[in-house]
Amino acid sequence: MTDAEGALMRLVQVAQRVEDLDRAADFYTVLLETAPTARFDDAGLVFFDLDGVRLLLDRNAPAGLLYLQVDNVHDALERLEGLAEVISRPHVIFTHDSDLLGPVGHEEWQAFVRDSEGNAVGLVAFQRG
Repeated sequence: MTDAEGALMRLVQVAQRVEDLDRAADFYTVLLETAPTARFDDAGLVFFDLDGVRLLLDRNAPAGLLYLQVDNVHDALERLEGLAEVISRPHVIFTHDSDLLGPVGHEEWQAFVRDSEGNAVGLVAFQRG
């Protein structure tokens, strides 16, 4: 996507609403298998790096729905056992016959959980069909 001057635009940051910063930071540390990149307690902010896109946990953000790519949705749910409510068990939603929305020849698996703050989070994995 480009802006009016033709410069490339890319997603820089996504914010997710949190009530308890420590609890949310712990949840996303387990889910993402990485520590936060920055934390500002006075402002109520925690940042994670998602391959160049910042995930901002923010007490003042509106609720959103994140879809996060994982290697395997079953393994991700196992890591989150006791930390997240499963909204929807892993299931195949689509098999990609082109590269338009995912890698050709791969099944797209999704599962949904509720994070520590009550937000829905979609877990997405692409596995060869």
